[in-house]
Amino acid sequence: MDFRDLSFPGAPSIKTPPPGPKSQQYLAYQSAHEGSTVSYSKGMPMAIRRAKGSTVEDVDGNLYVDFFGGAGVMNVGHSNPTVVQAVMKQIGELTHALDFPTPSRKLLIETLSALLPKQLSRLSFGGPTGSDAVESAVKLAKYNTKRQTIVAFEGSYHGMTTGALSLTSGRHFREPFLPLAPEVHFVPYAYCYRCPFNKTPDKCDLECAQYLDHVLEDPHSGVGKPAAIIVEPIQGEGGSIVPPAQFLPKVRQICDRHEVVMIADEVQAGFGRTGKMFAFEHTDTIPDVVTMSKALGGIGLPISGIAYREKLNTWPAGQHIGTFRGNVVAYAAGAAALDFMVRGNLADHALTLGERMLSSLKELERASRIVGDVRGKGLMLGIEFVKDKTTKEPWPEGARGVRSACHRRGLLIEIGGHYNNVARFLPPLVLTDELAQKGLTIFMESVQEVDRQL
Repeated sequence: MDFRDLSFPGAPSIKTPPPGPKSQQYLAYQSAHEGSTVSYSKGMPMAIRRAKGSTVEDVDGNLYVDFFGGAGVMNVGHSNPTVVQAVMKQIGELTHALDFPTPSRKLLIETLSALLPKQLSRLSFGGPTGSDAVESAVKLAKYNTKRQTIVAFEGSYHGMTTGALSLTSGRHFREPFLPLAPEVHFVPYAYCYRCPFNKTPDKCDLECAQYLDHVLEDPHSGVGKPAAIIVEPIQGEGGSIVPPAQFLPKVRQICDRHEVVMIADEVQAGFGRTGKMFAFEHTDTIPDVVTMSKALGGIGLPISGIAYREKLNTWPAGQHIGTFRGNVVAYAAGAAALDFMVRGNLADHALTLGERMLSSLKELERASRIVGDVRGKGLMLGIEFVKDKTTKEPWPEGARGVRSACHRRGLLIEIGGHYNNVARFLPPLVLTDELAQKGLTIFMESVQEVDRQL
């Protein structure tokens, strides 16, 4: 499938240094009338007029290459015409039906079921955010096990509702709202660049997984027997961290040995982003519950859901409810988007293009004194900035500087990571080779500009 016609021609094109005068007016209005919790427009100051494929246009007429993808939502591209057509048809027929069965609901279930492992035979749709998928997954585990404890990982991000926030490790997210849900414990993730056990990959015996096993095995670890362990197969906001191939299977073994529900959070990594439909498929590991959202809505329509094993399908009617637990228009969008992903071989495209981009970024890592580590899978890439490669001292100011320099040149990226020092690429999976190269060129020029400032 040729993706070139899906994006605006001529990107990047900066006519007025952002934020331009019209954007400044919108930003001033937002500042005066909206709550101060608004965040993205502070890191990349602009007002958006429209978007198409892997390109975005602001209200001043500037065209950007999009390596942000709505935080991993736009896997099939902005305003994908196939999905838009399905959405418009559905809007003219039915837009809201609570959890009554509808043709579009059935179609999405059939489409999803064909892509999921057969063991994950049950689907449940929730509220319109990934946080709600996490909430429902945890409730399902607690209901089935009659236990309260949940184990999550350092570097995790699972959402901002109170229950999901309890499973999110970042202090700056958590501390203003303490106390959160009790009996949540964090253990180290397989973050090899900053291994808490001071191991190197060549001398690692998966100490992080062994420590998890110890926490569950030792009656004096201070951790009660969990209802669930929730894990991102590839961590997103934690810094695009790809664990060793043995890590997820080891977590699966530990869950089985201790009779603990394994929840895989695929809200960001799912739906072709990493080169497989779901990131857990890279290691042939099948969890008990999978959380889904973001790209499930096709072109940004809000929807979330979980897939889980039949043995967990025990909870009575109404145990997880909400007025918008499954939007009919989002069902239509999701089914059309998933079909487009399959027909367009988006997962394979993401894997191939991502490998080429990663190779170029590895060259940058070798050449640059401020790029400490480059990592990723498919089109989920992370570039970690440091002040010193030997000490690995994080440099969040450098990451912010690179984001700003990219924005001025016509490339949209976001930053994250443990120390907010990781540039993160989450472009639409319809990104072309040409736009990928243009984006990489801008990124490398921006890194060089910031490097000179250190």
